[in-house]
Amino acid sequence: MALAFLPEQREIRLPGAELRRITTAGARWDLLAAGVGPAAAAAATAGALTAAALDGTPYGLVVCAGIAGGFEPLAPVGSLVVADAVTVADLGAESGTDADGFLPVTALGFGTVTHEPPPRLVREVADALGCAAGTVLTVSTVTGSAARAGVLRARHPGVLAEAMEGFGVAEAAAAHGVPVLEIRAVSNPVGPRDRDGWRIGAALAELTGGFGKCATVLESWREV
Repeated sequence: MALAFLPEQREIRLPGAELRRITTAGARWDLLAAGVGPAAAAAATAGALTAAALDGTPYGLVVCAGIAGGFEPLAPVGSLVVADAVTVADLGAESGTDADGFLPVTALGFGTVTHEPPPRLVREVADALGCAAGTVLTVSTVTGSAARAGVLRARHPGVLAEAMEGFGVAEAAAAHGVPVLEIRAVSNPVGPRDRDGWRIGAALAELTGGFGKCATVLESWREV
């Protein structure tokens, strides 16, 4: 993402994290490397949000961005996706009686399993990127088999991708009352692990180019 914004950049230290501040005409972007997995992402995001609030400069939007596995054919390798639902796929309990064999945490009477980014923002960003919008799953363990991919497809019809941080970022943003957006570049298909088929470099390049395309939308967006 930083490569999409070439003007002045400076590093700012936070407890347990480091962010890069990028200043453009009339806008300020803070780029945070939040770590791997929902817990690390939630902790780092919450720290940055709290620091900004205490400084009197709260954020207006949190964007979670990175690579992901794509559910083909809806999200092929090399494509971008925008989440209209950020859903945690494995937070809950195994069930010996439920037909699916899994109960989301909401069925147990706790918490939430989905955060929905602002619909207008999702549409505008997807249009700018020329990409699909749909559910992006957050998992703590990346899918490594066709069977598991099939379970997730059945449980979440129309799902586009899975990654490991979105729900953690969204939980932190929601706690601060800040809207969230998730953008992913697909580096590999969801299913059996085939490292030779991963296209991480190409996906990151696509993500960088994507931010160049949607920067104006993000800079001008205001929730109404």
